[in-house]
Amino acid sequence: MYMTVSETAEYLSIPESAVKGLIQQKKIRFLFDGEGYLIYKEQFNTHLRQIEKYKQIVEEILNEPIPESIDVNDED
Repeated sequence: MYMTVSETAEYLSIPESAVKGLIQQKKIRFLFDGEGYLIYKEQFNTHLRQIEKYKQIVEEILNEPIPESIDVNDED
């Protein structure tokens, strides 16, 4: 499935100017149909899965309890 620049910007939650910049830098795959750019939607699935996986790892780290320090002595 192909999307327009505006649809891609909405899908990725970024401004259209950022999508156009990625096209100019050839960081994303696209087709030019003579009138505008068409961007293949499936190329973002791997990236979005990696972001979700990263968020899950960060969440697990943040929810991990802080271990007791072995250097702390309650004896005075």
